[in-house]
Amino acid sequence: MNVRRRLIPAALASALGLGALTACSSDSAATGNTDKFDVVASFYPMAFLAEQIGGAHANVTSLTEPGQEPHDLELSTQQRAQLEEADAALYLKGLQPAVDEAVGQTGIETKIDAAGLTHLEDHGTGGHTHEGEEGHSEENHSEEEEHGRDPHVWLDPVKYAEIAQGVGKAFEKADPDHAADYKKNTEALVTKLKGLDGDFESGLKNTKSRVFFTNHAAFGYLAERYGLTQEAISGVDPDSEPSGARVRELQQEAKADGVTTVFYETLVSDKTAKTLARDANLKTDVLDPLEGITDKSRGDDYFQVMEANLKALQKALGAK
Repeated sequence: MNVRRRLIPAALASALGLGALTACSSDSAATGNTDKFDVVASFYPMAFLAEQIGGAHANVTSLTEPGQEPHDLELSTQQRAQLEEADAALYLKGLQPAVDEAVGQTGIETKIDAAGLTHLEDHGTGGHTHEGEEGHSEENHSEEEEHGRDPHVWLDPVKYAEIAQGVGKAFEKADPDHAADYKKNTEALVTKLKGLDGDFESGLKNTKSRVFFTNHAAFGYLAERYGLTQEAISGVDPDSEPSGARVRELQQEAKADGVTTVFYETLVSDKTAKTLARDANLKTDVLDPLEGITDKSRGDDYFQVMEANLKALQKALGAK
């Protein structure tokens, strides 16, 4: 295997506490301590790509634990050491500033930025700018979000497939001994993503309403792909509080556009979504932004959760 190993001197390893180094995810071996192609992924959508493409040849660990909100991730010294030992880092620049900084400081040769493998767009809260949102500061946003670029590309199967193809090529270059398998795995994954795209296209083609409400603006790419309109309560920051004017605006829009449901997600508080739903006499349901898989997720992997999202949208929008 033509993968260059990066060794950390014993004194430094001791200082970093690497004597008992274990992987971030409980089901993976320690990064850098295997004979496989060791990949550190920033959070679940990147780890899923690495696992699907790497197959039997890759050892994948995630810097974000299951159930942890990825936007707020802070890295430990141990996690930074894992990055130094890895053969490749796969991340989405702009989503997790702490990861961007750590990857930039490492000497790792293969740095794969998923944001550079597709085109990022500005979706905001659904095409509207809302004044008076509380708790909405620049410190709460990543660099990409501050410049108006939506990082949630994995929720669009077509863009996710574009990223998968780029990741596959990067794996082939970094580990040429297994390039044929990486290429084969990438093609299989892209085929599945095309099938998922077809499911969404046909499943959302005819609906009574084209507007859906979400807790925060994570579904802009999905909405744009399938001709829907996302209206987010709290913008790109899931922890921000909407203004009274924004709540009243959504209540009026719900009546005008036949909105039946306010969607919330499992990794952040559902308080605001449920309050809006109660005040506007709407239902609530889960629309999962797939930033992590937990025991609350409606499925065990990306494809299962996306199919569950499709069913939730069909029900809320009145698919015919």
